[in-house]
Amino acid sequence: MSQVDNDSYAWHCLPFDALSLLQLHALLRLRQEVFAVEQNSVYLDVDGKDTGALHLFATQGADIVACCRILAPGLKYAEPSIGRVCTAASHRGRGLGLTLMQRAIACCDQRYAGAGIRISAQVYLKNFYSALGFAHTSDVYDEDGIPHIEMRRL
Repeated sequence: MSQVDNDSYAWHCLPFDALSLLQLHALLRLRQEVFAVEQNSVYLDVDGKDTGALHLFATQGADIVACCRILAPGLKYAEPSIGRVCTAASHRGRGLGLTLMQRAIACCDQRYAGAGIRISAQVYLKNFYSALGFAHTSDVYDEDGIPHIEMRRL
């Protein structure tokens, strides 16, 4: 696995109303490519939470290649939450997802110090999130046809 060359990516963390229309379109397209097309999961991605979220994303040139959204406490869980985490297929295997999550965790820690973070993780990614300090806190449940678990980071 080659590592992320942080000089080749520009990082952005913007509230919904600061996104350009092109950025919003690219974010939603990447999420649809990963979650709906690749994972064959039919669900309502535009769930009303994007407008209150911070959108963290990496660009390379004009392309958004990784993204997630950060929800404030109370929008999904009592704690802040990181969700809709995805990396473009063309950029996987380089550590970009790890860098994305490290940046999202840092953002949560800065904005919501001491609140912890709760996520709904696809079960196959349990070890990935555990390595980032998240602990498994629920039984397996179905979310949009994919096995998930809740995980929390203090």
